[in-house]
Amino acid sequence: MHPILFNIGPMPIYSYSVYLTAGCLLAMAWTMREARLKDMPYTLAPITGIIAIVCGLIGARALYVALYSQEFIRNPVEVFYIWQGGLVFSGALFFGTLSGLLYLKSQAQPLLQWVDCIVPGIALGQAVGRLGCFFAGCCYGKTTSLPWGVTFSDPESLAPLGHSLHPTQLYHSLSGLLIFIILMVAKKFIKKEGKLTGLFLILFSVCRFIIEFFRADYRGKLGPVSLTQFLTLIVLSVGFYLLFVHKHRRI
Repeated sequence: MHPILFNIGPMPIYSYSVYLTAGCLLAMAWTMREARLKDMPYTLAPITGIIAIVCGLIGARALYVALYSQEFIRNPVEVFYIWQGGLVFSGALFFGTLSGLLYLKSQAQPLLQWVDCIVPGIALGQAVGRLGCFFAGCCYGKTTSLPWGVTFSDPESLAPLGHSLHPTQLYHSLSGLLIFIILMVAKKFIKKEGKLTGLFLILFSVCRFIIEFFRADYRGKLGPVSLTQFLTLIVLSVGFYLLFVHKHRRI
């Protein structure tokens, strides 16, 4: 693929950064839309979004650095080169969501109502942002003989070159789009606060857990599963709690 979209003079514009930014802005805009439809103070969405994005990027990069610490031993300053790729979505989801919720809590806002507004945007944002992973070559898949396998040839790519690989980045992108569509349909029937969030967490966890089996990049190991899959199981349990156990109450 093409990790660098184009150059402005001597400055390269990385595909990863462009799609990641587009995904974040789209997620923020959709959250504002959902909040406005529910007659909530939607002007809080941009501030919450910026806080969540900044903290999410820090969390995503921190988890990536923890998993791939050997890459940064010789040149630690590369820890800050996030425009070249190297973020873990699970870290972004956890730290971004936590920081955003803490801000909304400080504004005395109903958290579950807000999270129900946020999760469709997260799914939509992932559908776009993961295209950046595809162009950069990070989060690459295992070798495959399937007809939709992709072969990376750009020397700037983070994926192994010259091999037909599962396009796991596109699997993630399509799963985000599918989850978004399901949430848009489900919200017409789900009325209790927090239930839509629970559904999102379940769908996200199941898709992520399955896609992990097709990925080849190192993500840590905990017995038979990757570290990411283990974290995903925790997210799955929270989703089941919100959807099936949690009793309706304002928090």
